[in-house]
Amino acid sequence: MHPLHRESHLVERIGWLRAAVLGANDGIISTASLLVGVAAAAKTPGEVVLAGVAGLVAGAMSMAAGEYVSVSSQSDTEEADFARERRELAEQPEAELAELTAIYVARGVSPDLAARVATQMTAKDAFEAHARDELGLSGHVIARPVQAAFTSAITFSIGALVPLAIALFAPKAMIGWSISAGSLLCLAALGAIGARIGGANWLKPTLRVTFWGAFAMAVTAAIGLAVGHAI
Repeated sequence: MHPLHRESHLVERIGWLRAAVLGANDGIISTASLLVGVAAAAKTPGEVVLAGVAGLVAGAMSMAAGEYVSVSSQSDTEEADFARERRELAEQPEAELAELTAIYVARGVSPDLAARVATQMTAKDAFEAHARDELGLSGHVIARPVQAAFTSAITFSIGALVPLAIALFAPKAMIGWSISAGSLLCLAALGAIGARIGGANWLKPTLRVTFWGAFAMAVTAAIGLAVGHAI
C-alpha cells in the first residue's frame, strides 16, 4: 500500500503568477520606454528621472485599479453563476443530479457508475461538485480582485525601479542606451524566472518578452527624437 502524499501542482500558482509577471513586465517595459523616449528629447538627466518617478507612481496605481476592476468583473460573473447553481440545486435537485451524471458519462464513465458517483458527490457536497464539474471553477482559478490588484501594483513598482535606478546612475551621454540595455537584460531574466516558476521552457518566454520590450523602447526613442527636434 502506497503511503499518502500531497502533490503540489504548478497550476495552483496561476492566479498570483499571472499578475506578478504582468506587473513586473509592464513596470520594466513601460517605465524604460518612457525614460528612453524622454531621454531622447530631454536636456538634463533630472527631467528623465522626474518622468520615471511619475511613470512609476501612475503606472502602479493604474495597474492596481485595472486589475481590481477586471478581476472584480470576473468575480461578479462567478458569483452570479454560483447563485444560479445554488437556486437550481434547491429547486430542481433531481434535474441537477441527472446533469451531473451526464457530465461524468460524457467523460467516459459508464452510466451506472456515473449515477453512483454523482449520487455520492451530491450527498457529500452538491454545490462543490457542480461548481467544479459543471462550471469548471475550483480554488486555484477563483477570481481574487484584491490579491490581483496588490500583486500587480507591487510587482509593477519593483519592475519600474530597475530602469529608474539605471537612469539615476548612468552617465549622462549614455543614459538612453544604458536604460535600454539594462532593462532588456532584466526582462530576459524575468522571462526565464517566470517560465521556471510556471514549469515551462525558458527560451520562448525569454525571447518573447525581450523582443517586445526592445520594440517598445525603439518606438518611444524614435518619437522622443522626433519631438525633441521639433521643439
